[in-house]
Amino acid sequence: MQQLLWIETLLKFSGGLVLVLTPLTAIRLFGLPGTDSGFWPRLLGAVLIGLAAATYLEGRFGGASRGLGLAGCFLVNVAAVAMLISHMVLSKGVQTRRGQSILWLLVAALLLLIVFEIAHI
Repeated sequence: MQQLLWIETLLKFSGGLVLVLTPLTAIRLFGLPGTDSGFWPRLLGAVLIGLAAATYLEGRFGGASRGLGLAGCFLVNVAAVAMLISHMVLSKGVQTRRGQSILWLLVAALLLLIVFEIAHI
């Protein structure tokens, strides 16, 4: 369980840091729908960093349940996967193949993580 919490922490923190520091570059690099402002990507990055901090606290202090916890990570991942899949299936999705590939890769990684989280909850 501790390893899953550390993986959650590292993934969320690194993704959040990229979005906070270079939101428009990250959008262009991954071929995602563009925006004129970095506000929304930075907001998402801040939320991801907050989630990383919560999982760090949970991993650091074990059973104290001060952070998000594995069950909370499971729910966040399920919500993220549901939003990503519904966006890509129900709407036009991402305009570039690279963007679609990145998002489907993210969905697959989150689904794999969800399976491991279910096994440890």
